[in-house]
Amino acid sequence: MPFFDLPLDELQRYSPHIPEPTDFDAFWDATLSETRQHPLNPTFTPVDYGLKTLDAYDVTFSGYGGQPIKGWLILPAKTTEPLAGILEFIGYGGGRATPLNWLTWASAGYAFMVMDTRGQGSSWQRGDTPDIHHTGSPTYPGFMTQGVLDPHDYYYRRLFTDCVRAVEAFMSHPMVDGERIAVTGGSQGGGMTIATSALMPTVKIAMPDVPFLCHMRRAIEITAEYPYQEIVAYLRVHRHLNDVVLNTLNYFDGVHFAKRIQAHVLCSVALMDAICPPSTVFAAYNAIQSQKEMVVYPYNNHEGGGIDHTLKKMQWIRDMWG
Repeated sequence: MPFFDLPLDELQRYSPHIPEPTDFDAFWDATLSETRQHPLNPTFTPVDYGLKTLDAYDVTFSGYGGQPIKGWLILPAKTTEPLAGILEFIGYGGGRATPLNWLTWASAGYAFMVMDTRGQGSSWQRGDTPDIHHTGSPTYPGFMTQGVLDPHDYYYRRLFTDCVRAVEAFMSHPMVDGERIAVTGGSQGGGMTIATSALMPTVKIAMPDVPFLCHMRRAIEITAEYPYQEIVAYLRVHRHLNDVVLNTLNYFDGVHFAKRIQAHVLCSVALMDAICPPSTVFAAYNAIQSQKEMVVYPYNNHEGGGIDHTLKKMQWIRDMWG
């Protein structure tokens, strides 16, 4: 994929006016208040995956609507003092798989948790959490249009709420320092990172990588790649619903969440990324008012900085927290 979006100097200044729903904050306040009526009920059950230097736990907590959401908690073995915590969200179509897929952060000395993604986990990595408000079992992608005619029914209302509850569950563990919580994730996980750090001021560090779900109207107009093409395909058939669909997406756009972030932010973008176009990432990044840094990978596609960026994040968070 060659360069196809704005030049870098224009991207660094790109701050489009995206009208925000007048009830954006009220919508999310009501959503979280409704969900918090259900007890969080976090459980951490030890599991044996043959690890000698790390301890793994099967996590369950109550997400949107009180539905049980799965995850993994991984701690350095014999942890006796609370540790800074890293919570990771998963890219589109993936699930939590096994603890063996998530060894990096705990191996570096952090408390680590990954949240399973409701209804997903049937595309490139297995998941275990159904979306009982939709199909009742993990399914192949198609999530961008689930409930898209009403913000209250939209899939990402449930998922972003799960993310907030995941932070609360993570902080409830005695070996997690609730004053030092970071969230991260790539692609869809990056979009979830932006939303979560906006909705949870207790999050101190946010590290979204090549984030999805940002400036979505522009994305569906300039890229032919999925998952954004799910929306295009839907509107190709439902021609009369353009305004309804775009109104729903506006309640979940990373640009609106970004301006509400108080955490320190390390973001990444790839200038040849056709899945999450650079201008959509910069639209959200440029809206952030807190301390921030952008890492640009000029010749990469949606893989972004790969393992090199993982190393960058580890060095950056170590500089922040020691």
